[in-house]
Amino acid sequence: MRKLYTVGEALIDFIPKQREVALKEVQEFERRVGGAPLNVACVAGKLGAEVNMVTQVGRDAFGDLIIDTLKENNVDVSHVQTTEQANTALAFVSLKNDGERDFSFYRKPSADMLYKIENTENVKTSKEDILYFGSVSLNTDDMRKAHDALIEKHQQTGGIIFFDPNVRLPLWEDEAECSAVINTYIPHADIIKISDEELEFITGIKDETEAVQSLFKGNIKVVVYTKGKNGSELYVNGEKLYEAPGLNVKALDTTGAGDAFSGAFLFQLLNRDEESLECFLRKEFETVLTLSNRLGAYQTLNYGAVENLPTYQNLLELDI
Repeated sequence: MRKLYTVGEALIDFIPKQREVALKEVQEFERRVGGAPLNVACVAGKLGAEVNMVTQVGRDAFGDLIIDTLKENNVDVSHVQTTEQANTALAFVSLKNDGERDFSFYRKPSADMLYKIENTENVKTSKEDILYFGSVSLNTDDMRKAHDALIEKHQQTGGIIFFDPNVRLPLWEDEAECSAVINTYIPHADIIKISDEELEFITGIKDETEAVQSLFKGNIKVVVYTKGKNGSELYVNGEKLYEAPGLNVKALDTTGAGDAFSGAFLFQLLNRDEESLECFLRKEFETVLTLSNRLGAYQTLNYGAVENLPTYQNLLELDI
């Protein structure tokens, strides 16, 4: 069976109980396990995929919670390191009535930022597997070197690499550096998932069509363009295959919605028949986007990113 490997940050989100309140004015929070690579791992694992996460957490109560949560969602934690050198990362969030968020991160440094490149030597991927990564962990030296090693190793197997920039500007000292680093990594991926909020920032191009086409560079074969409540679009080798409409739901919290989309998308890639990535998507584009949109929309109906995740059968039966 094909495996998914997600690499990067694992943290605790503190979600406010009050809405439309500035972060400094929030009085009560609820803790939720998060971090895009963790969210994607849990979504795919709960759907039924074989998943490994590559990260590091603190040897503390929050690190224990993260490991327990991964296990509960059928994610292999044999590549999750622990350390006493730093604590598990925290993120405090404020919410608007439409579910959109504002963040304040506590990771200077956090345990995930200190993950060592030598730990990647025990991570063995194959041509059939998929490697997922984002940009949040690319602004730290140790974790970036680990990403480089894993990407190079997986490229040598001929396996698929999926990049979700997942831009979080509060974590970068300079916006231009964030964009430059992301653009450095795009050509090394086979698939990029990018949101309408990120497209112009990353490409520097205002025209949507031109901006999407500019992403086809290096190894990129597939662009998945997500537009929140307006749905998503799928492009293969520069050709727009399908535009899936969005679902009209009342969002409580958009945390993890994009990650839920990615997890569902990757689960379907992992379960394709013995055919190439492009052939599969040209045949199953409607089903793939529709199911991914469905899970992304469902995720906004709950607080946190990995609570109440559906199984594959539940996903097919969701009434939204």
